[in-house]
Parts: sequence; structure tokens; C-alpha cells
Amino acid sequence: MNLEKLSIKEVHEKLIAGEISAVELCKFHLERAEKFNKTHNAFTTITNEFAVKQAEEADKRIKSGKNITILTGIPFSVKDVFSTKGIRTTAGSKALDNYIPVYTATVIQKLFDAGAVMIGKTNCDPFAFGASNENSGYGPVRNPWDRKRVPGGSSGGSAAVVAARVGYYSIGSDTGGSIRQPAAFCGVSGLKVTYGRNSRYGLFAMGSSLDTPGVLAKSMEDTAIVESIMSGNDEKDSTSSQRSTPDYFKELSKKVDFSKIKIGLPKEYFIEGLDKNIEKATIETAEFFRSLGAEIRKVSLPYTKYALAVYYIIVPSEISSNMARYDSLRFGMEKGEGYAERLLESRMEFFEPEVKRRIMLGTYTLSAGYYDAYYKKAMKVRTLVRKDFEKVFSEVDVVLTPVSPTLPFEIGEKADDPLAMYLADVFTVTANIAGIPGVSFPAAHIKDEEGKKHLPVGVQILGPQFSEELILKLAHSYQGKTDWHEKMPELDL
Repeated sequence: MNLEKLSIKEVHEKLIAGEISAVELCKFHLERAEKFNKTHNAFTTITNEFAVKQAEEADKRIKSGKNITILTGIPFSVKDVFSTKGIRTTAGSKALDNYIPVYTATVIQKLFDAGAVMIGKTNCDPFAFGASNENSGYGPVRNPWDRKRVPGGSSGGSAAVVAARVGYYSIGSDTGGSIRQPAAFCGVSGLKVTYGRNSRYGLFAMGSSLDTPGVLAKSMEDTAIVESIMSGNDEKDSTSSQRSTPDYFKELSKKVDFSKIKIGLPKEYFIEGLDKNIEKATIETAEFFRSLGAEIRKVSLPYTKYALAVYYIIVPSEISSNMARYDSLRFGMEKGEGYAERLLESRMEFFEPEVKRRIMLGTYTLSAGYYDAYYKKAMKVRTLVRKDFEKVFSEVDVVLTPVSPTLPFEIGEKADDPLAMYLADVFTVTANIAGIPGVSFPAAHIKDEEGKKHLPVGVQILGPQFSEELILKLAHSYQGKTDWHEKMPELDL
């Protein structure tokens, strides 16, 4: 039946028709999860018993014909930075190896309420600190297209399992590109919504003014289905938007009048060092939209050159504040006697190197004598970055850019150079700084230097605040021209 290749809508129809039960579907994907995890280390926890119980409940719903949604009985996974009541939640760090939350994150609870079946928690950089998924306390995740390479980060585990067709979608988080970049590295779709569109309640805080829950899936259609259910206002999150949420899935069926669409190509994203394959894929994607009738314009976002520096001042600063709660008393592993000793020793032993690095950077930029020179100035430039986008979006509807300056790199290639690693975020952090939505999708695939492995190439569309409907429709129009996964070779599983 090739269950793994079906869309959410197709699987839903088979469940409703009784061609397969939710329990059978769940066990099918649990088996795939176990197999994939042995070779790619993509899960921190596979929730066998919990998933089967959810699937049994889904079958009861379907049989009764009540409380059925398009996600009822559909298996999915969750990045291990979202709280799930009664289920081990590590945030990818050994510091929380034994942590069991007492509540479930709002976006995950909405999916549970819809009858979705969670098959596992996916591996990630610790507390979402990273761009390659190499920093995890549980070891690196491996890219499904080439095990020697990274899947991107910090939602690398989620991107990898979706690419491997383990479950039908995964929930990740994006603070500076942590959904879009791994989606590009693994050849799947990744949606970062407007800040406030999805509730942050229950998401482990990294950069509180930037964190955004989102969806990784095989297609825009699947992405739109999930986002329609998980988005919306949440009284538990004071930053949650009160705007009504459209049915993104239904909106995809409406034809786009491309003669009225203006797409910008910002010159600052086509920099020296940009991989030629990525540049070519981005230009060819723009030409595709031009062939449909869209107007393609060159635009400028001059403050983009400062965005990465701004991001790596603001984020460590907010990390320094947010990480204060992990004192080994309320959260974290216990080591040492007395509060001060326990605080120091537990952090020194159980916090991963990247966690320590970012706490120290943030503490420094917030310290007396440096706050005005670094953090305050960064916040001013953040406003200028946002105004850059506001100006450009008065000229064009969206902008089209590369997601990453490089293709997926080899595990360990940048491990000794944190600055080179941080540069992987250069094209994605701007969307978080400005609070705008972006969607990453596969635009091409190439062979590696040896001509053996196929590697995906992703591009992204960025739009004004709350333009998720538009960017999803544009990306869907592109993906509709070809079945990406049918054209790709078989995965290295």
C-alpha cells in the first residue's frame, strides 16, 4: 500500500473507509521509527505504549463517527523541546535526562485533541542551541540522504524523520532558522509562522522574543493541514496573537493570480561564498514563478549584513536569563551539596559545551558596562532590520531567498569553529528578528562531489507578518509542478 508515501489527506480517507486501522498505521510507523533510529539517531524517545493507546482511542472515534478530524489517527513526532505530560522530555540535553513534565505544550495538546498519534520525541541540539544537530547530549542526528552529513539544526531530528517518512509530519521550533534550515538540508517543507501565531506555552524558552513553533512535513498541503489545527490564540501565552486563523488547507485550493504577484530577490542574500548550486536553484525558482506571470524584482535589505551579529547578541542574552531556572532543584540532574555547589557542579557536568558557551556570552552582554554597548545597540538595529522588511514589502508581496549558504556539511566539519557554525544561520535569522513568516521547501537536488549521494537544495519565501496563507500558496504552486519525493532516489536508510 506504500503507506509512508501517502499524504495526510490520503491516509485520512483510508482510515475513514476502514482500509486500515489507526492501530495498524501506528505500529507500522513505530516499526519504521525503531529501524531508522538505529542508523540515524533521530529520536530521544519512541513512545510505543503511549502511541498505541492514542491510536486505539482514534479507532474508537472513527468507529463512532464523532469528534473526527483530518488528523485523527495520523502519526507524527515532536521535537524534544516541547513539554508532554508524563513523557520524558530532555530538550536534547543530559541535564534533563530524567525530566517528566506535568503538562503538555498548547500546540501539542491541540493535535492530541484532534486525535493525532505521537510516535516519539525527536533529537535536537540541547535546548535548541545549534544549527547542525551535533550538539545534542544524545549524539548527532544523521542526514537521511547521506549519513556522513548533518541534518541541520536545531530541529534536525524532526526534519530527518519526515524525510525518512517516519510519521507524516513533525512539530519543531524556529528561533533563527531551526525549522527552515534542517528542512532544506533534508529535502522537506518547513514553516516558520509569524511570531505569536502559534502558542509558545510549553515550549522550552531559548530566545523568548524570537521562538516560534512550526511544522515540518512532506508537502505544503500537509503543512497547511497541521498549521490550521495547531495555530491560534492561547490565553496561557501573553505573546499569542488574537487574530483569527484561516483554514490554510482550504485556501490552497484557490488559484493564485500570478499577474498580481511581485516577488523580490534581495541582493544581500546572494553573497560571496554562496554555494553555486543553491544560487542556481533560487534563480530557477524565481524564473518558474516568472513563467506563471509573477513579476520578479531585485530589492535591497541593507541592514541584513548586521542581522547575524544582532541575533547572536540578543539570543545569548535571552538564553542567559531563561537558563537561570535550571538550578538542579526544580529542573535538571542533581550533583553536589548545598545550593551554590549544586548549581555550579550540576551545570558544569551536565550542560553541553554549546549551552555553556551561550550562557557565558549572554551573561557578558547583559553585564554592567556592556549592556548599552551590546544588547541595547542590538535592539536598536533589530528595529532597523524590521523596517527594512516593511519598506520592501511596500514594493513586493514576498521575497525569495536561499535558506543556507551551503549544502549539508559533514558531521564534525565545523565543530571546532563556532563562528563558522553560526554563519549557517545568516539567511534565516532575519525572519525571526523581524517577526515575519517564512517557508522553506525543496527546489532541486544535486549529486555530491563524488557523484554518488543526492543532496537536497532548499529555498525560502518570506512574507509580511501574518501572510502565511500567501507564502504557503506560492510554495504549493511550485511543489505542484513535480512530485519531489517521487523524483528523489531512495533514501540511505
